[in-house]
Amino acid sequence: MSIFPYLVAGAIVLLGIVGIARSRDLVHTVVCLSVAQSGTYVFLIAVGYQYGGLAPIFGSGVGRHTPVVDPVVQALTLTDVVVSAAVTSMLLALVVQIAKRRRTVAPDELSNLEG
Repeated sequence: MSIFPYLVAGAIVLLGIVGIARSRDLVHTVVCLSVAQSGTYVFLIAVGYQYGGLAPIFGSGVGRHTPVVDPVVQALTLTDVVVSAAVTSMLLALVVQIAKRRRTVAPDELSNLEG
């Protein structure tokens, strides 16, 4: 088992978090959040990967002691991709509405919320 994929996943998440912290634009913040979420894809795939593993279709080619990959982790990764796309699209729609109403996407220039 290699630790390299876990380090890559952590680095991607850390890169996204640093980008969010240093962002001066709402669109940049949304993109950095998307980058941080993509680190979870690498992590989930690393958890489910099995060296020399086959598809978990048991039959004549796959015996009881043959290593197989975990399909649940693949399903979780696909679900994570769909959720990330939905969150990113909703946040970008929110940024568009903020830009229309406030004429800026810089968080420092936005005034307090008004009732």
